Amino acid sequence: MPAPDYLRRAAEIMEERGKQYDKPEGERSMGKCVAAFNIVTGRDLTEADGWLLLQILKDVRQWQRPGFHLDSAEDCIAYAALKAEAKQREAACNAR
Repeated sequence: MPAPDYLRRAAEIMEERGKQYDKPEGERSMGKCVAAFNIVTGRDLTEADGWLLLQILKDVRQWQRPGFHLDSAEDCIAYAALKAEAKQREAACNAR
């Protein structure tokens, strides 16, 4: 599959999951997850940190066994986009 097709599929997946679990505009549960994690652990992870952890998880799964795992590849791309969005938001908040 060509790279642009992976990007399109990742966008479709984010939209589908957003409708199933969050909001029509897409997957946005990481902020709540990270906030809960920080309360329980006393840490200070950001939303972007949370997306990075999931992206790493998908990469680890991709390389853990021979062959190719489509779900891991598609999710990793989606998490990269969500991470970029969160980092941009963080930078905008820090610039104020």
